[in-house]
Amino acid sequence: MNAIKHTSLLRRLALAALAIVAAVTAGRAEEPKDTVEHLKNVEVVASRRPLATVQALSGAELQALSNTSIADALKYFAGVQIKDYGGLGGLKTINVRSLGSQHVGVYIDGIRITNAQNGTVDLGKYSMSTLESVSLYNANRLEQCQSASEYASGATVYLQTRRPNSDSLTVLGGVGSFGLWRARANAQFARKGWSGFLDAEYLKWKGDYPFRYKSQYEDTVGHRRNSDIEYVRVEGALFKGGFSSHAYFYISERGCPGGIVRRLSDKYVNVGREWDTDFFIQGSWHKNFNEKHRFKANLKYAHEYLRYNTDYPENQNTARSDNHYWQNDAYASVSYAFTPFRWLNLNTGYDARMSWLDCDLRRFKVVRRLDQKAVLAMQAEWRGLRLASSVLYQHYRDHTYAHVGAADPLQKWTPAVTLGYTYRGFSARAWYKCIFRAPTLNDLYYTQVGNRNLKPEYTRQWNIGAEYHYNTRLWAASAQADAYINHIDNRIVCLPLKGTYQWSMMNYGKTYCRGLNATVEGRYMPREWTFSLLTSFTLQHDVNRTDPEDEDTYDMPICYSPKFSCGITGIVAWRNYSLTVSDLHVSRRMWSYADPDDVLAPYDNVDVKISGSWRWLTASLEINDLFDVQYEHIPRYPMPGRTFRFNLSYTIGNKSKKI
Repeated sequence: MNAIKHTSLLRRLALAALAIVAAVTAGRAEEPKDTVEHLKNVEVVASRRPLATVQALSGAELQALSNTSIADALKYFAGVQIKDYGGLGGLKTINVRSLGSQHVGVYIDGIRITNAQNGTVDLGKYSMSTLESVSLYNANRLEQCQSASEYASGATVYLQTRRPNSDSLTVLGGVGSFGLWRARANAQFARKGWSGFLDAEYLKWKGDYPFRYKSQYEDTVGHRRNSDIEYVRVEGALFKGGFSSHAYFYISERGCPGGIVRRLSDKYVNVGREWDTDFFIQGSWHKNFNEKHRFKANLKYAHEYLRYNTDYPENQNTARSDNHYWQNDAYASVSYAFTPFRWLNLNTGYDARMSWLDCDLRRFKVVRRLDQKAVLAMQAEWRGLRLASSVLYQHYRDHTYAHVGAADPLQKWTPAVTLGYTYRGFSARAWYKCIFRAPTLNDLYYTQVGNRNLKPEYTRQWNIGAEYHYNTRLWAASAQADAYINHIDNRIVCLPLKGTYQWSMMNYGKTYCRGLNATVEGRYMPREWTFSLLTSFTLQHDVNRTDPEDEDTYDMPICYSPKFSCGITGIVAWRNYSLTVSDLHVSRRMWSYADPDDVLAPYDNVDVKISGSWRWLTASLEINDLFDVQYEHIPRYPMPGRTFRFNLSYTIGNKSKKI
């Protein structure tokens, strides 16, 4: 009986084992075969909050502003004054915290736009249509592997070109007030790791806008004459990995209308014409060899031609001239960053630039300038506490074949230090920077005006500030404020030392500026809607501290420097439609010590932009100076009043990624 029981138990165990094997076999048969899924490359970019004082516009917010020139975006940043000589054809320069336009460096893709002749950059020559972002740094940016030139300005503006990620072709046509015609074409591609674009634009503007100039002694009504411009701009860029390149060509003819003559603006026309041809080609390559070593190299060649002609019979009280200027510029830089520890980064760089200036002025020969810069910089971080310091060496040497010798060589060391602390969404910072600008070639060698004994213009800047950021799925908000003090010594000015008609360059003046910059930004993004509010405020007191015994000028405000200015921009976007309203307020500014009561009146400039997209079409309507306010940046150079612009574009390809 026991044997039978054991046999029955073994049979049951065997049947159970067979059932388990069958179930496992069936389960394996039902399992899918092993497959390999190829995922697309995903690039994850993590960036910490900048230690430097920075303001930036990018993406939809940048495109929502007027796209006439870079100046239209920069004028809404805190601490910025744009000097504009009227209309599209007028010279547009940037002044940050009253340092002067020659203390501001402007960079395209990390390489500086230079002008050794007069040291200024005309922002009207550069379009926002190909840009990904525009940012303004007080002092300088603090990143790894920066070139030495990036440490050499009192403030820096960075224009970052957009890298395409699809193929498309866009054509645009536009019309506007006072005879404005515009055409633009853009082709972009992205394949096999390479990307690039070609962008071409033609613009013609008659610029005969009406104005009214009213003061205590006069009331002039007329139309602006000789304020036209016609230009062609062509840009191209090519990118792959750490390599980027950019080519730029610009040719224009414009009128130089001059200031308004009392009651005679339509009878006597100040006829001056200017022809410009600008070209540059640049390339940059950077390589991260591992986590500790990074290398970057830049190359650039630039050519500029300028013709200025006032030799016309209509000019009765203007000096007759027909001058031609040629400027060539070759630039190269290398920089290296070493990270021995996670908390420490060391950076060094060397730049060399050779500039040639020639013109057909009498008794003027070719001038060559060799500009060399070297920098040693350090950044350290420990538990939210961050420290950055740098020392910059600059050396300038001129060579000339003029009837007198070149200016003495100039070499200086200048330091900078920044300290910051970050805790969650809050950051605090304090920094000091000493920097100078060398006299330009015009300052030193311009016929009957230049002074070869000029000293460099020094600036010392102190800044303390804080910022806070808050982000959720629906909300994003940020606020920052900076208090600052600027000292400028040995200002380079032009004064009539040899009579009314013979001016000379000289070092004259000290200025003292203290101020407060603040920005507040907020975004609310429910579903398909986006509501954005961008604000900036500037309160500053900029005074002359040159001569304590001169009661007429000592401790008086610096000309063209407003005490208060603010910008408010509101953007409402739904799907492919957007409405932008911007208001820029600038307080009264004194423009002459001869009569302190003769001031430029305060003004509010309200701009509106409406845009929408339907399939492959995009249309936009811009109204600048909505309330037709008559105002000036420079006395007797009235700005256009209410101006309309309408643009219509058609895109073939990936519309959402077009430039």
